[in-house]
Amino acid sequence: MDAIILPSKLGGTLQVPPSKSMAHRLLICAALARGTSQVQNLSYSVDITATATAMAQLGAQLNTSAGTATVTGTGGHFAPPTKAVNCHESGSTLRLLIPVFSLLGKPVKFTGAARLFQRPHAVYANIFKNQNLPFTQTETSLEIQGPLQSGHYSLAGNVSSQFISGLLFALPLLQGNSTLTIAPPFESRSYVLLTQQAQSLFGVQSNWLNKNTLHIPGGQQYNATHCTVEGDWSQAAVPAVLGAVLGGVSVAGLSQTSAQGDKAILDILQRCGAAAQWQNGLLTLTPPPGGLCTPSDIDMADCPDLGPIVSTLGLFCRGTTRLVNAGRLRIKESDRIAAMQTELNKLGGALTSTQSTLTIPGPAKLTATQPAAAHTDHRIVMALTAAALMAGMPLTIAGAEAITKSWPSFFKDLQTIGAKVELT
Repeated sequence: MDAIILPSKLGGTLQVPPSKSMAHRLLICAALARGTSQVQNLSYSVDITATATAMAQLGAQLNTSAGTATVTGTGGHFAPPTKAVNCHESGSTLRLLIPVFSLLGKPVKFTGAARLFQRPHAVYANIFKNQNLPFTQTETSLEIQGPLQSGHYSLAGNVSSQFISGLLFALPLLQGNSTLTIAPPFESRSYVLLTQQAQSLFGVQSNWLNKNTLHIPGGQQYNATHCTVEGDWSQAAVPAVLGAVLGGVSVAGLSQTSAQGDKAILDILQRCGAAAQWQNGLLTLTPPPGGLCTPSDIDMADCPDLGPIVSTLGLFCRGTTRLVNAGRLRIKESDRIAAMQTELNKLGGALTSTQSTLTIPGPAKLTATQPAAAHTDHRIVMALTAAALMAGMPLTIAGAEAITKSWPSFFKDLQTIGAKVELT
């Protein structure tokens, strides 16, 4: 699918979708719980559907309706999958569920999009190897057999926090106590806190012995509850940046006290000179005096999903913006550093990069002389759409169907605030 973005006058309030990160976590907890839970304010993107389907393969019963899932959990009584667990392109689904499915004690095969298995899983591979458990990864699948054992685990803190969260879901269900030590630098800590927040709603606890060590009591049980998924700060970054550059856009559905790491977009935009105001549950960003944002060095260590939209913001700043500690952008659905450098430079940018940095000189005068490519990445689609709207230029984005991974109604929602979009 091609998306043709046309010059538009934006204004109004955009309702952001529910948090994908929290939706994964609440669905997993509900599926592991004893009893029947309701998870409200769900958006059934490809990633969330992958997690819900996987938990059904583990033995949970899920009934879905518009925005709500009623989940009768396994209560610890698992059913071995009768076929491979298809994670599609969802790294969250795969990494969060490997320790959980290990509890079966039987062989389990995970499949999905090819790039999913190009992303590193050495953390789990080493854990399984150290416990003399099978773990085999190919270019198209990953096979494991557990169960993992309780005890002491040590992980590097500069790899995906999804490995930490995956262990946190499974270890409380083992009989023995466990500890989990994360070697500094501990990046993406906020996502671990999100996992703990979700677990606490279902009665499962873990405790920080110090800033880098978690104690996880064994013999716990997830218990059913009713819960609501809060709005997604990573998706909210798009309308927030539009407001900071163009003005006239407010964002609804966000929690001011959220633990989501991508809430950092608010601090980033304020440091760049934009003004932020909360009123009646709406967040409104407005441009700084003079119209152009101020550049800065922006640390991506705890909020890598903001990389594409923040690199677009840099084109509309008065000076040079640098994304630092951004190496993990290279192992997402695409190499997001290379993708944004390629696509924004097509439009007139002059971005340069190293392995872990992206430098964006601004302000840039953008013109579209050829279609942009989505690189099969939903966040690239969002960032390029924002670039076109902020530059007031027509732009064709090829492969825009990638947006269904996390925000299926993205273009429809943008139209509610005046964006002119044609889909072909």
